[in-house]
Amino acid sequence: MAAQPEITQRDLRNRSKEIMDAVQGGQAFTVTRDGHEIGELIPLRRRRRFVPRGEFAAMSRAAPDISLDAFRADQDATADQELSDPYDR
Repeated sequence: MAAQPEITQRDLRNRSKEIMDAVQGGQAFTVTRDGHEIGELIPLRRRRRFVPRGEFAAMSRAAPDISLDAFRADQDATADQELSDPYDR
């Protein structure tokens, strides 16, 4: 993995459009002030919000079968099944 280029606080201020365009394109930067690293400017990970029907169907067909009894047993083993009064002292 290549090292992130360093930019000074002044460069960030003076070349903000150019730097932000680079960040939008996937480039990350280390920001410095007075020769000391003070932060990182990194692109956000983009999440897909829509999965096409065909892709969802293909993923579903490839998914392993789920045993309902095993699922319930796992829930019972990890969840507190006792009813308790949170105000009971």
